[in-house]
Amino acid sequence: MVLELLRRRRSRSTPSPSLPLPAGAGSVGRTVLDPMGQPMGGADVAVTAADSHQVVARGITDPYGFFFAALPPGRYRLMITAEGLTPHQETVDVVSGAVLTPERIQLSSAPQLELPAPGTWLFDPPHTAIRFIAKHVGMAHVHGRFTRFTGGIRVAPDMTDSQVSVRIDASSITTGNNTRDNHLRSADFLDVERYPYIDFNSARFAYRGGAKWALHGSLTMHGVSRSIALDTTYLGSVNGGYGEELRCAALARAELHREDYTLNWRSMLARGIAVVGPTIQLELDVQAMYRTHDTPTPPE
Repeated sequence: MVLELLRRRRSRSTPSPSLPLPAGAGSVGRTVLDPMGQPMGGADVAVTAADSHQVVARGITDPYGFFFAALPPGRYRLMITAEGLTPHQETVDVVSGAVLTPERIQLSSAPQLELPAPGTWLFDPPHTAIRFIAKHVGMAHVHGRFTRFTGGIRVAPDMTDSQVSVRIDASSITTGNNTRDNHLRSADFLDVERYPYIDFNSARFAYRGGAKWALHGSLTMHGVSRSIALDTTYLGSVNGGYGEELRCAALARAELHREDYTLNWRSMLARGIAVVGPTIQLELDVQAMYRTHDTPTPPE
Protein backbone atom coordinates (compact mmCIF):
# COMPACT_ATOMS: atom_id res chain seq x y z
CA MET A 1 0.00 0.00 0.00
CA VAL A 2 1.26 3.46 -0.76
CA LEU A 3 2.22 5.30 2.39
CA GLU A 4 2.75 8.62 0.71
CA LEU A 5 2.86 10.00 -2.84
CA LEU A 6 4.50 13.36 -3.32
CA ARG A 7 5.10 15.46 -6.40
CA ARG A 8 7.31 18.53 -6.06
CA ARG A 9 8.43 21.07 -8.57
CA ARG A 10 12.14 21.18 -9.07
CA SER A 11 14.54 22.27 -11.80
CA ARG A 12 17.00 19.94 -13.50
CA SER A 13 19.90 21.44 -11.56
CA THR A 14 18.31 21.50 -8.08
CA PRO A 15 19.51 18.67 -5.80
CA SER A 16 16.95 16.35 -4.20
CA PRO A 17 15.35 18.01 -1.15
CA SER A 18 15.37 16.36 2.24
CA LEU A 19 11.92 14.79 2.34
CA PRO A 20 10.38 13.47 5.56
CA LEU A 21 9.40 9.81 5.37
CA PRO A 22 6.90 7.81 7.42
CA ALA A 23 8.54 5.54 9.98
CA GLY A 24 10.05 2.48 8.32
CA ALA A 25 9.45 3.73 4.77
CA GLY A 26 11.89 4.16 1.90
CA SER A 27 11.54 6.10 -1.31
CA VAL A 28 11.86 6.05 -5.08
CA GLY A 29 12.13 9.15 -7.22
CA ARG A 30 12.77 9.84 -10.89
CA THR A 31 13.26 12.92 -13.05
CA VAL A 32 11.96 12.17 -16.53
CA LEU A 33 13.45 13.92 -19.54
CA ASP A 34 12.18 14.04 -23.13
CA PRO A 35 14.34 13.01 -26.13
CA MET A 36 15.80 16.55 -26.22
CA GLY A 37 16.89 16.30 -22.58
CA GLN A 38 14.23 18.68 -21.27
CA PRO A 39 12.08 17.94 -18.19
CA MET A 40 8.94 16.12 -19.25
CA GLY A 41 5.68 16.72 -17.41
CA GLY A 42 2.71 14.44 -17.84
CA ALA A 43 4.63 11.16 -18.23
CA ASP A 44 2.75 8.25 -16.65
CA VAL A 45 4.59 6.42 -13.86
CA ALA A 46 3.40 3.15 -12.31
CA VAL A 47 5.10 1.21 -9.52
CA THR A 48 4.09 -2.41 -8.92
CA ALA A 49 5.18 -4.91 -6.30
CA ALA A 50 7.63 -7.35 -7.89
CA ASP A 51 6.17 -10.40 -6.17
CA SER A 52 2.41 -9.76 -6.53
CA HIS A 53 2.08 -7.41 -9.56
CA GLN A 54 -0.08 -5.15 -7.37
CA VAL A 55 0.04 -1.44 -8.21
CA VAL A 56 1.36 0.39 -5.14
CA ALA A 57 1.92 3.87 -6.60
CA ARG A 58 0.79 5.67 -9.72
CA GLY A 59 0.95 9.24 -10.93
CA ILE A 60 2.19 11.61 -13.60
CA THR A 61 5.35 13.66 -13.55
CA ASP A 62 4.97 17.31 -12.59
CA PRO A 63 5.91 20.13 -15.02
CA TYR A 64 9.56 19.64 -14.03
CA GLY A 65 9.48 15.93 -14.87
CA PHE A 66 9.60 14.89 -11.21
CA PHE A 67 7.94 11.87 -9.58
CA PHE A 68 8.40 10.69 -5.98
CA ALA A 69 6.79 7.95 -3.90
CA ALA A 70 7.36 6.81 -0.31
CA LEU A 71 7.00 3.03 -0.07
CA PRO A 72 7.51 0.10 2.30
CA PRO A 73 10.92 -1.57 1.87
CA GLY A 74 11.00 -4.18 -0.87
CA ARG A 75 11.54 -4.82 -4.56
CA TYR A 76 9.36 -3.07 -7.14
CA ARG A 77 8.95 -2.73 -10.87
CA LEU A 78 8.79 0.82 -12.19
CA MET A 79 7.35 1.69 -15.60
CA ILE A 80 7.37 5.12 -17.28
CA THR A 81 5.30 5.67 -20.42
CA ALA A 82 4.52 8.68 -22.61
CA GLU A 83 2.80 9.09 -25.95
CA GLY A 84 5.12 8.36 -28.88
CA LEU A 85 8.12 7.44 -26.71
CA THR A 86 9.74 4.14 -25.84
CA PRO A 87 8.51 2.91 -22.42
CA HIS A 88 11.11 2.68 -19.66
CA GLN A 89 11.05 -0.30 -17.26
CA GLU A 90 13.34 -1.11 -14.37
CA THR A 91 13.46 -2.99 -11.08
CA VAL A 92 14.13 -0.91 -7.97
CA ASP A 93 14.96 -1.90 -4.39
CA VAL A 94 13.50 0.37 -1.72
CA VAL A 95 15.45 0.54 1.56
CA SER A 96 13.99 1.77 4.84
CA GLY A 97 14.94 5.34 5.65
CA ALA A 98 16.67 6.01 2.33
CA VAL A 99 15.84 9.23 0.43
CA LEU A 100 17.91 9.00 -2.73
CA THR A 101 18.65 11.68 -5.31
CA PRO A 102 16.16 11.02 -8.11
CA GLU A 103 17.79 9.39 -11.10
CA ARG A 104 17.31 11.04 -14.45
CA ILE A 105 15.56 8.93 -17.04
CA GLN A 106 15.68 10.19 -20.61
CA LEU A 107 13.02 8.69 -22.83
CA SER A 108 13.72 8.14 -26.50
CA SER A 109 11.48 8.40 -29.52
CA ALA A 110 9.65 5.16 -30.09
CA PRO A 111 10.69 3.28 -33.22
CA GLN A 112 7.95 1.84 -35.33
CA LEU A 113 7.38 -1.45 -33.53
CA GLU A 114 6.99 -4.54 -35.63
CA LEU A 115 3.48 -5.86 -35.08
CA PRO A 116 2.96 -9.42 -33.81
CA ALA A 117 3.07 -12.16 -36.44
CA PRO A 118 -0.36 -13.29 -37.69
CA GLY A 119 -1.65 -16.27 -35.74
CA THR A 120 -2.85 -17.14 -32.24
CA TRP A 121 -1.19 -15.71 -29.14
CA LEU A 122 -2.25 -16.99 -25.71
CA PHE A 123 -1.91 -15.07 -22.45
CA ASP A 124 0.90 -16.25 -20.18
CA PRO A 125 -0.69 -16.07 -16.67
CA PRO A 126 2.58 -15.88 -14.65
CA HIS A 127 3.55 -12.79 -16.66
CA THR A 128 0.09 -11.24 -17.04
CA ALA A 129 -1.82 -9.19 -14.47
CA ILE A 130 -5.45 -8.00 -14.49
CA ARG A 131 -5.69 -5.20 -11.93
CA PHE A 132 -8.20 -2.61 -10.82
CA ILE A 133 -8.24 0.53 -8.71
CA ALA A 134 -11.43 1.73 -7.05
CA LYS A 135 -12.12 4.75 -4.86
CA HIS A 136 -13.05 3.67 -1.35
CA VAL A 137 -16.00 5.84 -0.34
CA GLY A 138 -14.69 8.64 1.86
CA MET A 139 -11.22 7.10 2.08
CA ALA A 140 -8.21 6.06 -0.01
CA HIS A 141 -8.08 3.90 -3.11
CA VAL A 142 -8.61 0.15 -3.08
CA HIS A 143 -6.15 -1.82 -5.23
CA GLY A 144 -7.05 -5.32 -6.35
CA ARG A 145 -6.61 -7.94 -9.04
CA PHE A 146 -8.05 -11.12 -10.46
CA THR A 147 -5.78 -14.14 -10.12
CA ARG A 148 -7.50 -16.63 -12.48
CA PHE A 149 -8.20 -15.88 -16.13
CA THR A 150 -7.64 -17.11 -19.67
CA GLY A 151 -7.28 -15.09 -22.82
CA GLY A 152 -5.74 -14.78 -26.21
CA ILE A 153 -5.27 -12.71 -29.33
CA ARG A 154 -5.88 -13.85 -32.87
CA VAL A 155 -3.67 -11.54 -34.94
CA ALA A 156 -4.90 -11.06 -38.49
CA PRO A 157 -2.70 -10.07 -41.46
CA ASP A 158 -4.46 -6.68 -41.21
CA MET A 159 -4.09 -5.77 -37.52
CA THR A 160 -7.41 -3.92 -37.49
CA ASP A 161 -9.16 -7.24 -38.17
CA SER A 162 -7.57 -8.96 -35.15
CA GLN A 163 -9.62 -10.36 -32.26
CA VAL A 164 -9.14 -10.58 -28.50
CA SER A 165 -11.06 -12.59 -25.93
CA VAL A 166 -10.58 -12.67 -22.16
CA ARG A 167 -12.44 -14.71 -19.55
CA ILE A 168 -11.95 -13.83 -15.87
CA ASP A 169 -12.99 -16.03 -12.96
CA ALA A 170 -14.94 -13.46 -10.91
CA SER A 171 -14.42 -15.39 -7.66
CA SER A 172 -10.64 -14.90 -7.95
CA ILE A 173 -10.94 -11.23 -6.98
CA THR A 174 -8.49 -10.22 -4.25
CA THR A 175 -7.77 -6.91 -2.54
CA GLY A 176 -5.72 -8.19 0.39
CA ASN A 177 -8.67 -8.14 2.80
CA ASN A 178 -10.63 -11.39 3.16
CA THR A 179 -13.74 -9.75 4.62
CA ARG A 180 -13.88 -7.21 1.79
CA ASP A 181 -13.14 -9.86 -0.83
CA ASN A 182 -15.99 -12.08 0.38
CA HIS A 183 -18.30 -9.08 0.28
CA LEU A 184 -17.21 -8.26 -3.29
CA ARG A 185 -18.04 -11.84 -4.29
CA SER A 186 -21.49 -11.60 -2.71
CA ALA A 187 -24.83 -10.63 -4.26
CA ASP A 188 -24.16 -7.01 -3.24
CA PHE A 189 -21.44 -6.79 -5.88
CA LEU A 190 -20.22 -9.41 -8.38
CA ASP A 191 -22.66 -12.15 -7.28
CA VAL A 192 -20.22 -14.82 -8.40
CA GLU A 193 -22.61 -17.71 -7.79
CA ARG A 194 -25.00 -16.39 -10.45
CA TYR A 195 -22.36 -14.73 -12.67
CA PRO A 196 -19.12 -16.70 -12.34
CA TYR A 197 -17.29 -15.06 -15.25
CA ILE A 198 -16.37 -11.62 -16.54
CA ASP A 199 -15.87 -11.70 -20.32
CA PHE A 200 -14.35 -9.29 -22.80
CA ASN A 201 -14.58 -9.85 -26.55
CA SER A 202 -13.18 -7.36 -29.02
CA ALA A 203 -15.05 -5.96 -32.01
CA ARG A 204 -12.26 -4.01 -33.74
CA PHE A 205 -8.80 -2.48 -33.39
CA ALA A 206 -8.32 1.20 -34.21
CA TYR A 207 -4.82 2.63 -34.73
CA ARG A 208 -4.11 5.84 -32.77
CA GLY A 209 -0.52 6.51 -33.82
CA GLY A 210 2.87 5.51 -32.45
CA ALA A 211 2.40 2.43 -30.25
CA LYS A 212 -1.20 3.37 -29.34
CA TRP A 213 -4.32 1.43 -30.25
CA ALA A 214 -7.94 1.66 -29.19
CA LEU A 215 -9.42 -1.78 -28.65
CA HIS A 216 -13.21 -1.63 -28.97
CA GLY A 217 -15.34 -4.48 -27.68
CA SER A 218 -17.95 -5.71 -25.23
CA LEU A 219 -17.47 -6.35 -21.52
CA THR A 220 -19.97 -8.70 -19.85
CA MET A 221 -20.14 -8.55 -16.05
CA HIS A 222 -22.92 -9.26 -13.58
CA GLY A 223 -25.12 -10.44 -16.45
CA VAL A 224 -24.85 -7.13 -18.34
CA SER A 225 -22.89 -6.40 -21.55
CA ARG A 226 -21.59 -2.92 -22.34
CA SER A 227 -19.39 -1.51 -25.08
CA ILE A 228 -16.01 -0.27 -23.85
CA ALA A 229 -12.76 0.91 -25.41
CA LEU A 230 -9.40 -0.17 -24.00
CA ASP A 231 -6.66 2.45 -24.35
CA THR A 232 -3.84 0.11 -25.39
CA THR A 233 -0.09 0.61 -25.63
CA TYR A 234 1.73 -2.08 -27.63
CA LEU A 235 5.11 -2.81 -26.02
CA GLY A 236 6.58 -4.99 -28.78
CA SER A 237 7.50 -8.63 -29.30
CA VAL A 238 10.68 -10.55 -28.50
CA ASN A 239 12.21 -13.99 -28.50
CA GLY A 240 12.92 -14.93 -24.93
CA GLY A 241 11.93 -16.72 -21.78
CA TYR A 242 11.95 -20.42 -21.19
CA GLY A 243 12.16 -22.38 -24.41
CA GLU A 244 12.90 -19.17 -26.36
CA GLU A 245 9.22 -18.78 -27.25
CA LEU A 246 8.05 -15.71 -29.13
CA ARG A 247 6.25 -13.24 -26.87
CA CYS A 248 4.43 -9.96 -27.28
CA ALA A 249 3.34 -7.48 -24.60
CA ALA A 250 0.76 -4.72 -24.20
CA LEU A 251 -0.72 -2.50 -21.51
CA ALA A 252 -4.45 -1.70 -21.72
CA ARG A 253 -6.61 0.55 -19.53
CA ALA A 254 -10.27 1.52 -19.27
CA GLU A 255 -12.60 3.24 -16.82
CA LEU A 256 -15.74 1.35 -15.80
CA HIS A 257 -18.87 2.73 -14.14
CA ARG A 258 -20.39 0.32 -11.67
CA GLU A 259 -23.97 1.40 -12.34
CA ASP A 260 -23.55 0.37 -16.00
CA TYR A 261 -23.46 -3.19 -14.68
CA THR A 262 -26.37 -2.75 -12.22
CA LEU A 263 -23.96 -2.49 -9.27
CA ASN A 264 -25.86 0.33 -7.59
CA TRP A 265 -23.50 2.04 -5.16
CA ARG A 266 -26.07 4.67 -4.11
CA SER A 267 -28.48 2.03 -2.83
CA MET A 268 -25.58 0.40 -0.97
CA LEU A 269 -24.69 3.69 0.68
CA ALA A 270 -28.33 4.08 1.74
CA ARG A 271 -28.04 0.68 3.41
CA GLY A 272 -24.80 1.66 5.13
CA ILE A 273 -22.56 -0.33 2.83
CA ALA A 274 -19.44 1.67 1.91
CA VAL A 275 -16.84 -0.41 0.11
CA VAL A 276 -15.84 1.17 -3.19
CA GLY A 277 -17.01 4.15 -5.22
CA PRO A 278 -18.88 4.44 -8.53
CA THR A 279 -15.91 4.21 -10.95
CA ILE A 280 -13.24 1.54 -11.37
CA GLN A 281 -9.96 1.82 -13.27
CA LEU A 282 -9.21 -1.46 -15.05
CA GLU A 283 -5.73 -2.37 -16.25
CA LEU A 284 -4.47 -5.39 -18.22
CA ASP A 285 -0.70 -5.87 -18.22
CA VAL A 286 -0.39 -8.66 -20.78
CA GLN A 287 2.29 -10.96 -22.09
CA ALA A 288 1.17 -13.45 -24.73
CA MET A 289 2.98 -16.41 -26.28
CA TYR A 290 2.79 -17.36 -29.94
CA ARG A 291 1.31 -20.78 -30.71
CA THR A 292 3.43 -22.53 -33.32
CA HIS A 293 0.68 -25.07 -34.02
CA ASP A 294 -2.78 -24.30 -35.27
CA THR A 295 -5.26 -23.22 -32.62
CA PRO A 296 -8.76 -22.35 -33.87
CA THR A 297 -9.57 -19.55 -31.40
CA PRO A 298 -8.27 -17.98 -28.21
CA PRO A 299 -9.77 -19.55 -25.08
CA GLU A 300 -13.17 -18.37 -23.88
